[in-house]
Amino acid sequence: MNANHESWKGFIKERREEHHNLSKEEAKLIDLIKKETVKYNADNISRTIAYQEYFLRQSEIEWSFLASMVSRNAGYNMTDLENQIFVKGLSVKQRKQLFMTYERANWIIFLDAFPQLLLFEYSKVNNKPLFYLLKYFSVSSFMEIEWEKYWTDRDKKRLVYSLIINEQNMIERPVIQNKFFKSEVFNSLAFKLQEQLKLSYVIFPTRNGELYGLGVYQFEDLTKRIQIGKQLYSILFHEDLHNEFIDFAMQTIHTGSRTDYEGLVGITSSNNPKLRDVYPIIPHTRTALDDWYTNSKILNEWYEYEEVINGDSFKQSFLIKQELLGSLLKLKSIFQ
Repeated sequence: MNANHESWKGFIKERREEHHNLSKEEAKLIDLIKKETVKYNADNISRTIAYQEYFLRQSEIEWSFLASMVSRNAGYNMTDLENQIFVKGLSVKQRKQLFMTYERANWIIFLDAFPQLLLFEYSKVNNKPLFYLLKYFSVSSFMEIEWEKYWTDRDKKRLVYSLIINEQNMIERPVIQNKFFKSEVFNSLAFKLQEQLKLSYVIFPTRNGELYGLGVYQFEDLTKRIQIGKQLYSILFHEDLHNEFIDFAMQTIHTGSRTDYEGLVGITSSNNPKLRDVYPIIPHTRTALDDWYTNSKILNEWYEYEEVINGDSFKQSFLIKQELLGSLLKLKSIFQ
């Protein structure tokens, strides 16, 4: 795999360095995609909707459904911070910093990923690959290689894995290694405690009362984040469960509040607010970054198959950890 990628790497590097006079049609398409990306990258709600609607149009791009369901969870995590238990347990500064960690990471991923999705869609319309235009959106040469490969071999699982690898490398420097987030969030006592006790989850509900998902920990470890992404994909597209998740997504309007699913799965309401009732649109600016792939090596384990089968124990484990988190926050508020 690495040798094959290295040969592609040289070809794409040369292609990117070549001067290319854009046609009027190409320039118009680039402008259109940039405007669509800005439009839907406004907040968690618009991003979630955009990913889901794209999947409904292009169901072969399975990553877009994974992205929409993970984005729902980002919304739940954001509105948790305005839940009364969190308000009493964490300072305004701590809650703002956590919110910005979620918001910034998801904004960066969407800014990078959505142009890729739209360019594939327009490639299908034109019946020819347009991936040589990815450089105009500052998309990594890694994904230019992977989209070219997908155009010919239609290996859906590999494309999902590649998009997971890309997105996690995309946020590594501007979020995970960012000095502010590192000192104020990832090195904070609250974050360390949550990591040690494995209190963070990504959940996939169904309308028949079931709950599936994974605990998320070792968040600062790039390879671990990639592994978790692949495991979440295996749950979401499991042949016995996939239609249940589609049904939930189609029938459940995303508000960012956990109340979207709590009644369906028989969980006592957290009384989380709706996201747009508590958070404004956050303006972002893109930090100029080099192509992460230029000086990075793709690890073989990043493409190793991952599968997780949830049993009845997941829902119980999630509920126990939610209660523990609530108890810790209440205890913290007493000593503030």
